[in-house]
Amino acid sequence: MANIKSAKKRILVNETKAARNKAIRSKVKTACKKVDAAVIAGDKAAAQVVLNAAISEIEKATSKGVYHQNTASRKVSRLSKAVNAMA
Repeated sequence: MANIKSAKKRILVNETKAARNKAIRSKVKTACKKVDAAVIAGDKAAAQVVLNAAISEIEKATSKGVYHQNTASRKVSRLSKAVNAMA
């Protein structure tokens, strides 16, 4: 356990930031699952709507530094490809 005051503060700050990052990642995962569910259901209109919402969540996470830009681009690309492949 840390004895120095600044080290104790870093532990608290890191816990706070980790909780924030976890919540943001959870939102992104939920949005991606909604897109996948719409694709499996075969509803292209609904898939397009939830895709836009998912892209928005991914971009927010990227701007806050939770995801690297390449990771975000890869996620958006895969989701977009799945929706565009629908008949």
